[in-house]
Formats: sequence, structure tokens, C-alpha cells
Amino acid sequence: MTAGTITPGIDVTETHAPRTKPAAGAARIVGVGTANTEHSYSQRELLDHFAIEDPKVRSVFLNSAIDRRHLSLPELDADGAPIEESQGELLTKHRRLALDMGARALRACLDNSGLEPSDIDYLCCVTTTGFLTPGLSALLIREMGLSPRISRVDVVGMGCNAGLNALNPVAGWSVANPGKVAVALCVEACSAAYVIDSTLRTAVVNSLFGDGAAAIALVTDSQDTAHSAPEAPTDSGSPRILAFASHLITDAIDAMRFDWDDAQGKFSFFLDPQVPYVVGAHAERIIDRLLDGAGLRRSDISHWLVHSGGKKVIDAVRVNLGLTRHDVRHTTGVLRDYGNLSSGSFLFSYERLLQERVTRSGDHGVLMVMGPGSTIEAALVQW
Repeated sequence: MTAGTITPGIDVTETHAPRTKPAAGAARIVGVGTANTEHSYSQRELLDHFAIEDPKVRSVFLNSAIDRRHLSLPELDADGAPIEESQGELLTKHRRLALDMGARALRACLDNSGLEPSDIDYLCCVTTTGFLTPGLSALLIREMGLSPRISRVDVVGMGCNAGLNALNPVAGWSVANPGKVAVALCVEACSAAYVIDSTLRTAVVNSLFGDGAAAIALVTDSQDTAHSAPEAPTDSGSPRILAFASHLITDAIDAMRFDWDDAQGKFSFFLDPQVPYVVGAHAERIIDRLLDGAGLRRSDISHWLVHSGGKKVIDAVRVNLGLTRHDVRHTTGVLRDYGNLSSGSFLFSYERLLQERVTRSGDHGVLMVMGPGSTIEAALVQW
């Protein structure tokens, strides 16, 4: 497939959303926490740092609906030019930033949930911006002094949709192990996945992504606890995860991908310009299927938490689903303040929703993310 040739509605593989489970047998979200790298920069500051003067590239940066992003920039040489980082140096950067952000996001999540590190029974780590062996989960266990008996898994390379892809099996593990604590941690050191050149292709990517990590903790009530309140909804701060749905647009499988750049000796990320429109065209299909499984309509959803994939992506999803700007206020706010944080973006939005204290018992919410594949993932929750 070449750029600009994606055709909406062709060659689609779907998995069907499960029927809503009884409330007593669903995993509850008991905590969330986020972290970023130390320094944030405005788009103009980034253009100045890299001495970018091309008007087309500047326009991409300045019309992105992004005000600031957290990044770990390369140092400058004696002439004020950024020092080129090799792929090996970028992998080292990824390890350093991922461990730091990941540990801080995990601690913030535990603090938010009233848990201790020793309470974690299952840890799933997600990243796309670097490769580590042993994985990030093993490194965090050592660095944070977590129990070496923790069950763990690492999800690597899935992209911006990976947070919900990981949350699905983590929720399944939680349901199978009631009373135990399962944590999903998304860590994206996008500073370690940049190629710097003068092409418009890289300008789109370089204008968009930022560094961030987000963790979410789940617990499923034990049978005794569930029997004490069999059908009662949870309190407004602890929603249950009711269902998941996936939608893979196989005709757009090359629309978002890492390529090896021989000239630079690095991996380079590619975004097809048609991605927002393709994602928007398929948004209704997955959301309606998710809600049909629970006997709900879009009008029954009180809270929408959509991946901050970019201005055009958010607009396409909003228009196709008939959402208001208020519905996606957390999504656009995260994009404005952090850029696209890849797999953890939706958890930054979820955290903002909780901080508003507007959720009520019985409210339904939809989590929705998009990424390479091209893939749309969604989950239904209820407070």
C-alpha cells in the first residue's frame, strides 16, 4: 500500500464484543497514575531548538492543536546544533526514560488507589518506543524492589492502541484472580523514537508525540464481597470494566508503521495522511457493536475518553460518532498539554475525568483508542 491509497470500508477483520458480564464478576478500576519526563516545550521552542525554518514544516507544528510536549531533547554542540543520536543511544535513552517515568506513574497509581507496591500481584508493561530484553516489567521489579513473585508480561510494538489491548487480558486475569491486584503500565519515551531530517513525513511525526507514562490498577471483588451487594453499581470513583471490542482495518495495515531508515541508521515512524479519515469512517461500527452487546445506545454514554491521536483524528471520530466538543474535552486537553502520548494517552484523559468529580453511580463510559493495524479498540465501563 502506498500513501494516500487507503480505502475506507474494505477488507475488515472484526472480533465481537462480549455480552456485558454481571457487575459482580467484572474487574474494577481502583487507581490511575501518570508521569512525564522533566522538561516540556512549546511547539515554537522546538522549532527554534532544531532551527527549522521551512514554512511547510513550521505550519505542521503550529497548527497541530498542541501547545506543549514533554520531551528529552538531544544536547547541542558548540555551534548550537542538536547532536545526532545513534539508534543505540536512542535505545539507551528509552531505557533510562522508561524506567524513570514508569516507576513514577506506578507509584502515583498506587497512591491513588491506597495500595502498596507489595500489593501488586500482576504487572503488564506496554511500550512501543524501544526494545528491552529483559523486558521493562523485570527491570521495574528490580529497580522498585517489587516482589520477584509477581506474574508479568510485556507488550512491545503494538503502538497507540496497545493500552486497551493490554487492559483486556489484564482485566481477564483480574476476574480469574478475585481479590488480587493487577496493574497495566503504559510507558512511551517518544524522545527515543525520533528521526530528525527536513522531510514533511518526519515533520508530521515530530510535531505530534511526547513522553509519558500511565498506570491503571484493577481489582475484582471476591465472591463474598460480591454477594454482599450483588447488583449494586460501584461508587463513582471505581468503575467496572464491562466489555471490550476490537476492529482491525486490514486494508490499512501499512498506514502506521516503523520503517528502517538506511540513511539515518534508525527506525523511522510513518503516518499515512489518510489515517484520520479511515479511523473516523470505522468508528461507528466498533462503538455500536460494543454498545449493542450491553443493550445501550450512544446517547446512554455519559463519558467519552478517546485517544489523543491528533487534531484530525479526534475531529473525525467526533463527527462520525456525533459527539460534542464537550464530550472530547479531556482528549483535546491532553493533546494540547502533552501531545500524543501513544499507548497511555487515554489514561491521561481518564485521570482528568476523575479529577473533575462529575461521574455518578450508574454512569456508563467508553474508552476508545486507535493505532497501527490500523486498529480501533474500545471498552465499556460503568461507575
